[in-house]
Amino acid sequence: MHLYLHVPFCQRRCSYCDFSIAVRKRIPAQEYVETILNELTRVESPAATPRGKQNPTAGSFAPGRGPGARHPGEVDTIYFGGGTPSLLPPDAIGRLLRELLPRTTHDAPRTIEVTLEANPEDVTPDHAKAWRAAGINRVSLGAQSFDDAVLKWMHRSHDAARIGAAVHALRGAGIENISLDLIFALPDELKRDWERDLDLALALRPQHMSLYGLTVEPRTPLDRWISRGATQAPDDERYAEEYLLAHRRLMADGFLFYEVSNASLPGFHSRHNSAYWSGKPYRGLGPAAHSFDGTTRRWNLRAWEAYRRAITEGRSAVESEERLTDQQRAVEALYLGLRTAEGLSSTILHQPPPSFTALGWLVEHNGRLRCTPEGWLRLDSLVNELAMHTETRQ
Repeated sequence: MHLYLHVPFCQRRCSYCDFSIAVRKRIPAQEYVETILNELTRVESPAATPRGKQNPTAGSFAPGRGPGARHPGEVDTIYFGGGTPSLLPPDAIGRLLRELLPRTTHDAPRTIEVTLEANPEDVTPDHAKAWRAAGINRVSLGAQSFDDAVLKWMHRSHDAARIGAAVHALRGAGIENISLDLIFALPDELKRDWERDLDLALALRPQHMSLYGLTVEPRTPLDRWISRGATQAPDDERYAEEYLLAHRRLMADGFLFYEVSNASLPGFHSRHNSAYWSGKPYRGLGPAAHSFDGTTRRWNLRAWEAYRRAITEGRSAVESEERLTDQQRAVEALYLGLRTAEGLSSTILHQPPPSFTALGWLVEHNGRLRCTPEGWLRLDSLVNELAMHTETRQ
């Protein structure tokens, strides 16, 4: 079981963000926790009524609550994503983890990867200690840039100095598995020094880095700025240059790119995100959260209030679902395989187009077909072309 919890709350919307968020000055933490636990109870037992309205035989989800108690089974990873999960008070995170984490397996403690996405301004020594005590053992820190002018343009609430302070607070609390997020390919007028940002990030000695090229999503502040000529769309040529520079720089420091946008030191890849990329089943809780059982993908109502109301009234929060056809599953396996360093078995293709290997976009070795960094830049077009060469095998 890989479990994702979407925490939608933010203090403000970043200029590039189109995620499902709810901007709030006051975070309804208790209401959020109760709603999440009610959804989980309903998922495990569709006939169950909401918590606080249960009949004596319905059974709650919390471990150890009498003969009807339920627990989520063999959980391997838990991921708090957002939104801004670090806006939840530590005691709310602690309560969720006490409810969700199985205590033992065959009387032996289990090693569960528990990730919290955090903004640097939310990380204090006290918060870090409380997160660690609650069970958080991995933090994904939304750094984005070490340039204060760029952070202001992004509508981020932290400055560059807060990033280093957050990393030191996390390590002081005993959280050693730290990931930094950075965004590249910004508009030229910002004059952002990408190489400097990489150097400053690596100087903090993170175990993992996620690098995302800026994209223009509809109805975001960035989209509106571009439409009225206040800024320009990201430059494709610089996108490629900065992506390849990041590969060279991080690999020189011992990082391995195990996925198109993610690099880690050996042994520190994200087990949770790797489950998505390997096609394993996962369950999502919260507004806009997705779940996948191997054949069917489901997703929840996007808006926090609509999601909360559905769960409170005892209704399903699922907005829609899609059962994948054999053809869709084959194309998805092709895409997921090529976006990782593992690649895919070359036997599923009749014959990859020779031009792709001649151009240095794909390499074939020991029966595996893998993208090079140059190939990852062209991943969508590669998959579209290779899908025509896919051989369906029974």
